[in-house]
Amino acid sequence: MKASRNGKAKMKRAAAASPPHRPDVGSLHKATAAILHEEGQLRQGGGPAGHERQRKLGRLAVRERLKLLLDEDAPFLEIGLWAAWGMYFEVGAVPAAGVVTGVGIVSGRRVMVVANDATVKAGAFFPATCKKVLRAQRIAARCNLPMVYLVDSAGVFLPMQDEIFPDEDDFGRIFRNNAVLSAMGIPQFAAVMGNCVAGGAYLPVLCDTTLMTDGSALYLAGPALVKAAIGQEVEAEDLGGASMHAAVSGTIDFHAKDDAACLERLRALVALLPDGPKPPHGREPARKAEELYEVVKLEGHGEYDVRDLLGCVVDGGSLQEYKAEFGRSLVCGYAAIGGAKVGIVASQRARTTSATGELQIGGVIYADSADKTARFVMDCDQIGLPLVFFQDVQGFMVGRDSEQHGIIRSGAKLVNAVSNVRVPKVTVVIGGSFGAGHYALCGKAFDPAFIFAWPGARYAVMGAGQAAGTLLGLAQRNGTKADGENLAALRKKIEAEYTAQMDIRYGAARGWVDAIIAPETTREVLITALSCATRPAPGGGFRGGVMQV
Repeated sequence: MKASRNGKAKMKRAAAASPPHRPDVGSLHKATAAILHEEGQLRQGGGPAGHERQRKLGRLAVRERLKLLLDEDAPFLEIGLWAAWGMYFEVGAVPAAGVVTGVGIVSGRRVMVVANDATVKAGAFFPATCKKVLRAQRIAARCNLPMVYLVDSAGVFLPMQDEIFPDEDDFGRIFRNNAVLSAMGIPQFAAVMGNCVAGGAYLPVLCDTTLMTDGSALYLAGPALVKAAIGQEVEAEDLGGASMHAAVSGTIDFHAKDDAACLERLRALVALLPDGPKPPHGREPARKAEELYEVVKLEGHGEYDVRDLLGCVVDGGSLQEYKAEFGRSLVCGYAAIGGAKVGIVASQRARTTSATGELQIGGVIYADSADKTARFVMDCDQIGLPLVFFQDVQGFMVGRDSEQHGIIRSGAKLVNAVSNVRVPKVTVVIGGSFGAGHYALCGKAFDPAFIFAWPGARYAVMGAGQAAGTLLGLAQRNGTKADGENLAALRKKIEAEYTAQMDIRYGAARGWVDAIIAPETTREVLITALSCATRPAPGGGFRGGVMQV
């Protein structure tokens, strides 16, 4: 996403205090357990007080609504659960940015759900909330997924309106996307189940089908603002209640008495959509998913053969490695995941030797690997194979020999190929995701349909030690003088800041990854992601001439 003019202000506000450091969990297994525990807390939203407020209003909490909406026992791929984690300290916690988004199944149809969580700041929109909803809309557009909005929001969080309201990646973009999605022919359903006021009132009305419950409010200005603006005194129900909009304004299509009735009607409406494509069936992997914890160590420490990792994810016997004896620091190959045919690009973390006898460090991209992978990516595009990238990369090789071998040219070739392929791309960050290696293996800026990360993943332009050494070296060359004790303290401060920012929770809070996933769920998550990413493109919406309305 292009940085907005408010982007720096947003990041400064978000980084007003450092997020807590990860505890010493010791192993990938323990790190995963810690992440899952924290996710359980995030799913509590605004806590008991917020849930009690919803009950007093006769409304369900957001996850109670989702339980009624989604098919029982069907998987729900939640997107952006960590949004706003460790951010907005000055106003208190904003769990999951006050909105739940994800891919679920309603009446047998796969849909993208966007549901406000009114237990968190009355469902108000923060900068991270906008970014999260926009990501959900972008995935829906890319994957041709019908959208279901459960609306219960107080609108823009007014103390931060300058960071939420005006720009191309802010609040208004959501409504622009409503219109564009409709023109694309992607169905959109909106259920107003609480507050829906001011500019936010446009979202349900820009959708194809609008439902509303008794006790909800849908208006551009509430009673107090109407009185202040034009001196008119009016009751909320007459101004924007469900009965008025059903019988007088004609704004809504379906009137429901409560949440349960509304969600039942919504499920029936979604059932009218055509059935989605049936997923293929594949063979079980050659290795058990739990073996991933034996293969990969926490935060990339130690070496491993990425083929062992792939053996736990791809269909058994399906991997056909491409140019296996050339460019060995990246493993490329054709495979199947749950029966879906894919091209695999994976960082090799084991040390290898080139054909010339050069020792190649695991997790580093060399010129021969970049050349091979660029060609492989183009071949996959030629035959229409989706690409799955497994990142555990420290970056491109540096130094005199590497430069003389044309590492920049080879790296640019790979970046160009990844940028321009037309097939769907899905990325999984296993361990490190550093520097230009993050770009070349389809980082967030390169439009993956989905991007996931394991609990031990790390994001940064370089490691904490390298960053501290580089910054201190520059400072000393620019005349900064410090004795040994002060220098050590400065190095420690820089390393602490980089370490905190490398924590994958920090990146997930800012939308750099869609979800942090437990390693043993990687295969199932990829099956769901690929089933979405490979859906047929939308055919376009209704096109009529100019009508008298």
